[in-house]
Amino acid sequence: MQTPTHDPTCLAAELRLPTNGLDYTILAIYFVVVLGIGFAARRSVKTSLDFFLSGRSLPAWITGLAFISANLAATEILGMAANSAQYGAYTVHWYWIGAIPAMVFLGLVMMPFYYGSKVRSVPEFLLLRFDRAAHLLSSILFAFAAILIAGVNLYALAIVVEALLGWPQWVAIVVAGAFVLAYITLGGLSSAIYNEVLQFFVILAALIPITILGLKKVGGWGGLTDKLTATHGADFTTAWGGTGIGSTNPLGANWLTIVLGLGFVLSFGYWTTNFAEVQRALSAKNLSASQRTPLIAAYPKIFIVFLVMIPGLVAAALVPHFGSPGSGYQYNDAIPYLMQELLPNGVLGIAVTGLLAAFMAGMAANVSSFNTVFTNDIWARYVVRDREDTYYVRFGRLITAIGVAASVGTAFLASSFSNIMSYLQTLFSFFNVPMFVVFIVGMFWKRASAKSGFWGLLAGTVTAMVNYFVFYKKGIISIPTDQGANFVSAIAGFVAGAVVMFAVSLFTEPKPARELQGLVYGTRSPGMSEPPAAGDDAWYRKPALLGWGAVVLAAACYIPFSF
Repeated sequence: MQTPTHDPTCLAAELRLPTNGLDYTILAIYFVVVLGIGFAARRSVKTSLDFFLSGRSLPAWITGLAFISANLAATEILGMAANSAQYGAYTVHWYWIGAIPAMVFLGLVMMPFYYGSKVRSVPEFLLLRFDRAAHLLSSILFAFAAILIAGVNLYALAIVVEALLGWPQWVAIVVAGAFVLAYITLGGLSSAIYNEVLQFFVILAALIPITILGLKKVGGWGGLTDKLTATHGADFTTAWGGTGIGSTNPLGANWLTIVLGLGFVLSFGYWTTNFAEVQRALSAKNLSASQRTPLIAAYPKIFIVFLVMIPGLVAAALVPHFGSPGSGYQYNDAIPYLMQELLPNGVLGIAVTGLLAAFMAGMAANVSSFNTVFTNDIWARYVVRDREDTYYVRFGRLITAIGVAASVGTAFLASSFSNIMSYLQTLFSFFNVPMFVVFIVGMFWKRASAKSGFWGLLAGTVTAMVNYFVFYKKGIISIPTDQGANFVSAIAGFVAGAVVMFAVSLFTEPKPARELQGLVYGTRSPGMSEPPAAGDDAWYRKPALLGWGAVVLAAACYIPFSF
């Protein structure tokens, strides 16, 4: 989970790209292909399982690429490049500590419970493990968060398009929302996933030329580090410089806060309970494929950091005091600045298309997860029950349209926040962390009672909000940055949720052991003991080898940045 602390809402006004007919043709071709995939996927949608979970039929490599693409929104691309221009190599923490371990934990430990229990959503797992109160509260919180986050993606898209192409914000918001609505409504999750696979490669096609040409401009990695060391100090190109306890650094966090706040609470809270990600793994064709989905995604995640970090470092090296008022640029201008300076027409069109693809991938992931949770966990469970399957497919399409319209509204709501990246991480601390503590306690402690799920989720959410809006915003406690405040809010929410769950469980009855089969660690359900398919003895089909390999590779990548 990545979220820096700068303000991405105001790109430099002079950054207007010299786009021509070739660039617009590339952009138009991309949008035609996106809609074509939606129409093609429509033919495979016959049941609600097809619409919401692609019939649980997709291979692991498809779901794995969709998993990483759903996370690789342009808020991350612009934000992580800006983070690098401002903080330097600290950016690697959001990937090698703040993503890989949690993705491996999801694949090896949690996916057998999700997939084996045959749930269609993350909140539905809470219904099986706890009770209807925990299920309804988690469904409402998740649906609300999904719309808010989709709106952030739409607003960030509007900012970029306005700055780069000169389109008015409202036009960019409406056009992008309409395209996402079209291909999700037509083909459901399959359309979103296949488009996310396409978008993954388009995003790479945008970032790789920027990275290579940027390095060439500054004389390679050696020239880059020499320039930055001379202007920003030796710690700027290391991951751990200045993070000792008691030391000060621009990030406002020491190594302990980074490891616990980002590496454990926020990271695991995001990657293991965010249904926008987990939904991709649930659409896999079998348990082994579902486990390998986040593990396959972890490998490109290890290296994507270079494609977003290096452009930020290059911008900081090329422009003296990049990001300061006197430079004429903000940190958020790093990617647009390099696009303007380095890319020829044609390649420029691909880069613009890549940014738009990234925003649409992020929005589509949240909208498709929203329609699944709202339809299955709220509407079909508590409002209109026991209707024919075709009714819920029609309602799923209707609620998708409503969700996109609501996202347009929350996009304008996001415009009232001066820092949408901190806004995003604040949302994660409010909604994902409390859900994670309920999951982790319920999954590993049989004694956790049915009632404890609701009260733990409520306590964690309220505590995180109180810490942020009351203690931090009103200055009752002193925290250097919004980033640090989000770390503290997440830790407070996690601890409060765990303590309340423990206390409530002591005074309420646990669920019978027979109802916990396949839902608590150490128990198994029939869905978790499926025989391996032919060829599953190959190393690349073994989740444990893939998972530990990703952890070791991420740890090895830290070595060059640790000294």
